[in-house]
Amino acid sequence: MINIIPKERVWEMVFLFREAPQGSELMNIRDVLEQFRSGEIDEDKAERLLRLDFIERIGDHAVFDHSREARKGIPEIIFGESKTPEQVADIVAKVLEDREAVLVSRASASHYQAVIKAVGKKGVVYDECSRVIAVDKAKGRRKKGKIGILAAGTSDMAVASEAKVVAELMGCEVFLACDVGVAAFHRFLDPLKEMIEQDVDALVVVAGMEGALPTVVSSFAHVPVIGVPTSVGYGFGGKGEAALLGMLQTCSPGLVVVNIDNGIGAGAAAALISRRCRRFSVAKQE
Repeated sequence: MINIIPKERVWEMVFLFREAPQGSELMNIRDVLEQFRSGEIDEDKAERLLRLDFIERIGDHAVFDHSREARKGIPEIIFGESKTPEQVADIVAKVLEDREAVLVSRASASHYQAVIKAVGKKGVVYDECSRVIAVDKAKGRRKKGKIGILAAGTSDMAVASEAKVVAELMGCEVFLACDVGVAAFHRFLDPLKEMIEQDVDALVVVAGMEGALPTVVSSFAHVPVIGVPTSVGYGFGGKGEAALLGMLQTCSPGLVVVNIDNGIGAGAAAALISRRCRRFSVAKQE
């Protein structure tokens, strides 16, 4: 069932945010419960506010939505490339006050040093290939999904690694195969067969150049395929445009495409698909 946010609720969210003072929560759960108990708000409004939860300003450079992970099932992901190390460290520290995991994408070694200075080294990993900082304070994550990732070339590994990191943090077991592009057509067959035999629920296929691999994989696979064009190639169209257009013009139904170099988005989408498949499978068994 899809819940459409009513127009009046959208404006309610806007006005709540505008009226909130710097550094404060819009409204926490205890406030909502107190107002409901005292009769200041009715049951319907209390429910809306609890779903909204609260938004918090961090310094003068960020506004953090505390309930996004609960709504979406995706850990907080900070785009680090255009932020200073100090800004990233501030956001990470605030996020970890009420949750166990956060990712920083397109991060540098300077971002990593600032983060470990702010929150310590425990549970903090910097993957140089993907340029992702993964902070996970949980003692152990139960695996609740399976996906496969195929990277056409070694040059596509950074984007494939992005997808892998986010999917693993979302609780998925990830099977990764590298350098399996169509330049030597037979290379992807064995890894794909193994992934299907492992009962993956979705595949992420990363490719630059002409971007042919996702279409070919989709023609063999019975699960959703998420194509990721990369900015790898020569001359005209070599920044990912040719790969993107080729994937969008696929003749193999079941292939969907994210934007150029968006490994984060592809990994998150694949993990959501897998987790939902597993949830329905468990419910059916029960």
